Amino acid sequence: MEATFNIWKTSRATYLKFLENYSLEQLNKIPEGMSNNLIWNIGHIVVSQQGLVYRLSGLPMQVTPEMMDAFKNGSVPTGNTSLEEVNEIKALLISTMNQTISDYENGVFKEYTPYETKTGFSLQNLHDAIQFNNYHEGIHLGFMMKIKKFI
Repeated sequence: MEATFNIWKTSRATYLKFLENYSLEQLNKIPEGMSNNLIWNIGHIVVSQQGLVYRLSGLPMQVTPEMMDAFKNGSVPTGNTSLEEVNEIKALLISTMNQTISDYENGVFKEYTPYETKTGFSLQNLHDAIQFNNYHEGIHLGFMMKIKKFI
């Protein structure tokens, strides 16, 4: 799992750079012909990881129900994410990762409800979920690389 967690740390550091290097207006801009923006993608990967790892393990998530609704699959960004919300997402980007790694190392995860993703991946256990999460975050990073060309 060390390599998996190292990949995740690198991925989250890349997302953090977007939050540090783009203005609130740029983070919220939905380019013509696209369905989301930079901040939605970052919020989405945070809430998705929490659902895949914590909810399916029967544990409390570290995000609010309101945040889950705003960034879950099928949600649509409004283009009006506030600076306060961006700062919350920024903090969660790192804190959720650190907490997950700590919880994994401390044996907090005891059970897992199998889940099939919308892309057809069958997650049978926590390890599957953590590895799929890296794949999922990579997809959204690709979307963000495309979006940044238009803002």
